[in-house]
Amino acid sequence: MFSKILIANRGEIAVRIIHACRELGISTVAVYSEIDRDALHVRLADESVCIGPPPSQQSYLNYTAIISAAEVKGVDAIHPGYGFLAENPHFVEICNDCNIIFIGPTVDVMHKMGDKISARNLAKKAGVPILPGTLDPVSNIQEAGKIAQKIGYPIILKAAAGGGGRGMRIVRDKTDLATTFATASQEAELAFGDGRMYIETYLEEPRHIEIQILADRNGKILHLGERECSIQRRHQKLIEESPSPALTPAIRKKMGDAAVKLASACNYIGAGTVEFLLDARKNFYFMEMNTRIQVEHPVTEEVTGFDLVKEQIQIAADMPLSFSQNDVIMNGHAIEFRINAEDPVKFTPCPGTVQQVIFPGGPGVRVDTHIYPGYRIPPTYDSLIAKLILRGRNREESLLRARRALTSFILEGVSTTIPLYTKILDDRDFQKGKLSTHFLQRYL
Repeated sequence: MFSKILIANRGEIAVRIIHACRELGISTVAVYSEIDRDALHVRLADESVCIGPPPSQQSYLNYTAIISAAEVKGVDAIHPGYGFLAENPHFVEICNDCNIIFIGPTVDVMHKMGDKISARNLAKKAGVPILPGTLDPVSNIQEAGKIAQKIGYPIILKAAAGGGGRGMRIVRDKTDLATTFATASQEAELAFGDGRMYIETYLEEPRHIEIQILADRNGKILHLGERECSIQRRHQKLIEESPSPALTPAIRKKMGDAAVKLASACNYIGAGTVEFLLDARKNFYFMEMNTRIQVEHPVTEEVTGFDLVKEQIQIAADMPLSFSQNDVIMNGHAIEFRINAEDPVKFTPCPGTVQQVIFPGGPGVRVDTHIYPGYRIPPTYDSLIAKLILRGRNREESLLRARRALTSFILEGVSTTIPLYTKILDDRDFQKGKLSTHFLQRYL
């Protein structure tokens, strides 16, 4: 097992990793930008190093500063959390060159699954269902028009190197194709330095379902059930739950088997998530694979009882998975609300100072956070400030606990998305589990 790990991240995920390391008896090194000097992860870690000024490019994305901190502190491994360098193959190569273990998949896997076209091809070869569309980049508008005509409108244009909804556009008829194609490609070029696009059939009212997987270095691959992530805005998830109200045991097994098949095809190691779209007829289609721990991993932990971050660290330390697929039993229901420092109507960021905060408690309540009274939320980074996770014997109980917890979550000084969630809980379709990726758009 490792003796010391550097956490190349900030916020609640850095705190979460510190908790896991403490249970494993591992020392931690926090890195921080100048504006994060008083952050909770810095206070909780055994050691800390300032790696630069507030802008991410000069701190949390600064390879040289992070590797220098790792070498000065004598760490065995680096945990990237999610975001920042978590899916950056170049950073993994640097870690390898410096004999520092990167807690995550290999460079080869990141290249294969980070490129959406490559991932689509791999899924097809592995026998995992994919939506009708292209298996190669679309080079121009004329080619895009021919493909769209063949598979039928509406279609969706996606960036080959994309993520987070950037470079993604829906096209409903040929009159919009030329303008939309140029806009999407330009956005992808600016966001990722790669303007390549591909095309898929567009599903009007799909559910977004993802399967959590774990894979050790001995070739053992398991899935830990699904998470429903359909409540999202601009392709950014807001509410996640497990199990999905839509899945039967038979569909769950098929999706889990498909996720394991894909992980095996790319020789996956570590924690990862295979994401699918589920249509109204319960057909599912591969969308992408996230080669890291996810923001929403706690809902899986709550219903399975396994600590995903600890498992992730142990796998990186060359330890085998300590359980089998038969040991994975989903008990009860869990739901997570991402608490963002945002205007709950306009969704604009609301940085500022937390004047007062009282977290909810009681049975089935978990809060993953990095804020405290007096903490200054910087304007520089993502607006996520806490994750409220509720667990009950069934969905109905978890929703009752969600209402109790949201209404007793006291946070003064900044606006948050809590009022939006309390209103969503009143929606009859939400209560009945009638969800799709367009739910929030219709609701608003």
